[in-house]
Amino acid sequence: MTVLVFVDPAHPGGRVADPDAPQLSVLDAGVTRGDGIFESALYTGGRVRKLEMHLSRMAVSAQVTDLIIPSAGAWRAAIATAVSQYDAAASPGAGPSESVVKLIATRGAESADGVHDYGSAWVTVSPAPELGLRQRETGVDVLLLDRGYDSTVAERAPWLLMGAKTLSYAVNMAAIRHAKRNGADDVIFTSSDGRVLEGPTSTVLLATRETDADGHEVKRLVTPTLETGILPGTTQGAIFAAAKSAGWELGYGPVEPRHLREAAGVWLVSSVRLLAPVNSLDGEAISTDAELTADLSAMVDSIN
Repeated sequence: MTVLVFVDPAHPGGRVADPDAPQLSVLDAGVTRGDGIFESALYTGGRVRKLEMHLSRMAVSAQVTDLIIPSAGAWRAAIATAVSQYDAAASPGAGPSESVVKLIATRGAESADGVHDYGSAWVTVSPAPELGLRQRETGVDVLLLDRGYDSTVAERAPWLLMGAKTLSYAVNMAAIRHAKRNGADDVIFTSSDGRVLEGPTSTVLLATRETDADGHEVKRLVTPTLETGILPGTTQGAIFAAAKSAGWELGYGPVEPRHLREAAGVWLVSSVRLLAPVNSLDGEAISTDAELTADLSAMVDSIN
């Protein structure tokens, strides 16, 4: 079951539409060129988690891509309508425990003089993929793949839209298909100069355990630095805030593949799959600290 609601100025609460009926022009640049942006949020327990963080990142993506999108208030209204419709359509006691709220905005159709019309913006709500739910429990086997550029490209080439969450995910999906053809589940991209970047749909976290001079254990959580051009992870940011409150030390790259192999644990985190432990890299088993995974999972569960 999927619910579709367009953000429409003529409908303050959003316009409910049939997801199985034609709704979008085939001339829309979001269709013909993948020229648009999106966000995916988890809907569970009657709330959309990290909604304000997703709306903020959506606004940043719009700014980076020079895209005009609806206001945060218009998105909130359409989301409220969508989840209400979704809940109403669910059979009592039979609905999925977790669902995905997706926000999408496109550039629209291009006119003869090269000017784009005002694009389309919509919200969908649908059941969360079962694969992601399983991978939280089983973990994932990962391949390291060269993304084809160095870690300084974002600064040199802003037109590559690094750090924006765009609809152009063909390369990301191709990377995951490559991993599956080679017996793995997912991918961690690396730069041509040997830095760890991100997953096709996730942020990379790693943790270490150390003992200080007083014999106390120090837990440290690390993620690759944003200066490499990776997408700022909303789940990573929320986990870091919770870890800081719990007394963990925090670090931001640079991260190299050897750091992943030497860590006490490595995880791929995202808004829908949440926290998936990495079991192996390129076919080689790595440490999977069950206690650290439980600690981080508890932090994830506390995120609003």
